[in-house]
Amino acid sequence: MEPMQSQEQTPDKTQPDWEDRFVSGVIQQCQKDKGLAARLRRADNPATEYQSWELLAAYGIDLEREHQRLPFVTVAAVIAKSKPERNGALRLGRALAACYEDGHESTQAKTRLRRLLACDDLPELCRILRPLFSLIDSKAGQKLDYTRLLKQLRRFPFNTQQVKAQWAQEFYGQPLGVDAGEAVE
Repeated sequence: MEPMQSQEQTPDKTQPDWEDRFVSGVIQQCQKDKGLAARLRRADNPATEYQSWELLAAYGIDLEREHQRLPFVTVAAVIAKSKPERNGALRLGRALAACYEDGHESTQAKTRLRRLLACDDLPELCRILRPLFSLIDSKAGQKLDYTRLLKQLRRFPFNTQQVKAQWAQEFYGQPLGVDAGEAVE
């Protein structure tokens, strides 16, 4: 595992950012090391989260800070479970709508979105996301944009309303297949 640069360093626009490198690295490492992939799949449970700590520490993630650790654990676990070949393009709100035949008109989809938007803190959000990831992986037919998701999860404790608004916009916004291309930041 190659250690990552600190997030405080100014990123060079030609270089992928910290989140991009993490997502790409986890995807590659899960493809090469089935034991690591198995440990990461188990890491989405708070009781066995420690199984991801070696990987997270190698990327310079402060394990003692829950708000820093949880987004990376959550994304690493969903990558290990969904086994993507590369980062996807599907945003969380669109992915949730894509799980239902009626899309954003589905009562079930709206209920799941409202539960997601009702989360007040990062641990609760990560707990609510786990079953949603399984649903998305089995029904959406596309892979999530894990980099965007990681950035959103990292910002959630500090800018909760903006992240929730992005998810709602993705869910209710443009029809499936159309991408507005808005920036994450």
